[in-house]
Amino acid sequence: MTLLLMAAGRGSRYGALKQFDGLGPKEEFLMEFSIYDALENGFDHIVVITQKDNVSFLQEYLSARIPAGIKLDVVSQDLNDLPEGVSYSGERAKPWGTAHAVWSARKVIDGPFSVINADDYYGKKAFENAAAFVERDEDNNSFGLVAYTLKDTLSPYGSVSRGVCKQEGKYLSSVQERTEIAEGENGIVDADSGIEFKGDELVSMNFWVCRPSVFDRIEQDLRSFIKKGENLEKGEVYLPFVIQAMLEEGATRVEVIPSKSMWFGVTYANDKETAMDHLRKMTEAGQYRSPLWN
Repeated sequence: MTLLLMAAGRGSRYGALKQFDGLGPKEEFLMEFSIYDALENGFDHIVVITQKDNVSFLQEYLSARIPAGIKLDVVSQDLNDLPEGVSYSGERAKPWGTAHAVWSARKVIDGPFSVINADDYYGKKAFENAAAFVERDEDNNSFGLVAYTLKDTLSPYGSVSRGVCKQEGKYLSSVQERTEIAEGENGIVDADSGIEFKGDELVSMNFWVCRPSVFDRIEQDLRSFIKKGENLEKGEVYLPFVIQAMLEEGATRVEVIPSKSMWFGVTYANDKETAMDHLRKMTEAGQYRSPLWN
């Protein structure tokens, strides 16, 4: 099984490249704990998508840490990596979004794979449940979403963007992106839409279990997005939107997989102290070694 980590973000709200911030007790990156948890649950291929300037550094850094025998690919998300026959000559500062990040790995992945953010912590149980899903469901059209409870994913330091899930039985029917969710005196509200939440809603934290069929659909959507020509300077193609389109067309089904695990992230600089405290306590409790790798 493959774990794909998206580590090409620019940390605009955090103020730094948070993917490479030493948050662990021995200054490990947050992504190292996800890699460790994945390896403990049978994953044997690690793929990291990052900015071109960080490829060599990250390849060397992780190669020196993860166990021998684990396949490692570090791939750049390049603005100019586009479907054959498609080009873009305008001004743009960053690549084409999370779907494009996943598509960047199409040449190194040929089986089921899990997708996560490198700057989030997902918990051991989440990887165990994702692995169990892959083992029990071998349908090439079957995807999974490891979902978390909204109230457990908020930041006290500002608003967050969350994909709010709707289900039919154990399967996902839709994900609605809400970009300004925060908890205030009047409860949990999305400032952009005014929608109020109870807090027990399930949300996507970008922990998807995908099959290689997603690459063809992303390519199709990239072509369509660039051909349409709207907001090409800043617009993005998001992985949840791609999967939503596949759902609507009957090209896939997505099982909602309960995470049964803690989640925390570092959206804002002030989240760093909380993340470090969580990692320290889990290490002291024996959930992780220190240092993490031999």
